[in-house]
Amino acid sequence: MPVTAYDLTGRTAFVTGAASGIGRASAALLAEAGATVHCADRDEQGLHETTDLIKEAGGTAHAHSLDVSDRTQLSEAIATAARTSPGGSLDIMAAIAGIMHSSPVLETCDEDLDRVLAINFKGVLYACQEAARTMIAAGTRGSIVTMASGAIDTGGPGLLCYGVAKAAVVQLTKTLATEVGPHGIRVNAVAPGWIRTPMTTRHDERVQAHTESLMVRMSPLGRVGEPEDIAHAVLHLASDAAAFTTGQILRPNGGVAMPW
Repeated sequence: MPVTAYDLTGRTAFVTGAASGIGRASAALLAEAGATVHCADRDEQGLHETTDLIKEAGGTAHAHSLDVSDRTQLSEAIATAARTSPGGSLDIMAAIAGIMHSSPVLETCDEDLDRVLAINFKGVLYACQEAARTMIAAGTRGSIVTMASGAIDTGGPGLLCYGVAKAAVVQLTKTLATEVGPHGIRVNAVAPGWIRTPMTTRHDERVQAHTESLMVRMSPLGRVGEPEDIAHAVLHLASDAAAFTTGQILRPNGGVAMPW
């Protein structure tokens, strides 16, 4: 479906993890659909590259350098986005920021778990809380999109910290959807399969080639995912096209996993 089917003109979106990968692709696509996009990330260089990319394409974007695990920083940035928006509120929150970590269960330490949960779960929780409060106060019937993972559907060596955090995001999504639905606010999650992003391509070339070959063989579509594939899922859930969708987990994974 062409992006013109998802008209977000006049709406304000806030995207965490916007410096690269899925976050950058989502921010760019939301801007292409007409939204004013506030991009947040702790990677300042990547963050400004994203906003420049949006502006060069004719969109409107603002940069917020912050750490999503710091509630105060995130709250202040969201308040600024809402205060400067045409409607005085926030219409869309896309909580995408996350990190990857791998360690066997028997070797996982408190520091590993705390670091992953701080960004992959607490950072999403803070974004959802601040966005929902802002929307409720302004009477905005907005959309909140969280980023889960295919890891919620399967186990695998080294996936404890990452999988636990993403499973918590799913529970947050479903619970929040029931609580803010009466205010007209929708909350949904995207659970991507393996996507070719900077976070997943940090291995050496041999490991990378092996992983991509495996994913291609597992997918009925015969290819690996790209950030834009997930950005389109985010756009759909953020738009009025998903007006009757809440508390759901959308799985753009190329058919690699098909849970009951």
